[in-house]
Amino acid sequence: MEQNQLTEPLNYVVYILRCADQSLYTGITNNLEQRLKMHNLGKASKFTRGRLPVVLVYMEEGYTRGQALSREKKIKELPREQKLRLIVRQES
Repeated sequence: MEQNQLTEPLNYVVYILRCADQSLYTGITNNLEQRLKMHNLGKASKFTRGRLPVVLVYMEEGYTRGQALSREKKIKELPREQKLRLIVRQES
């Protein structure tokens, strides 16, 4: 582990949004409330801009920025069915 990762705050969140067309969007942020607001204003992502409104359906907390980027990449590589399983598991 790099030295800067030892002191970097664990304040990043990996999240999944369900869009109005039922598509799923995965992202990271260190301010979830503000990021959700920006998504729903159409100012956060080209992907979600045309699929409003979006709803938070999944999140994982406690990552450094680097860890969050790595986890985001892994989730984005999952087939839709596996993403849905993550969501269902968190809901129960």
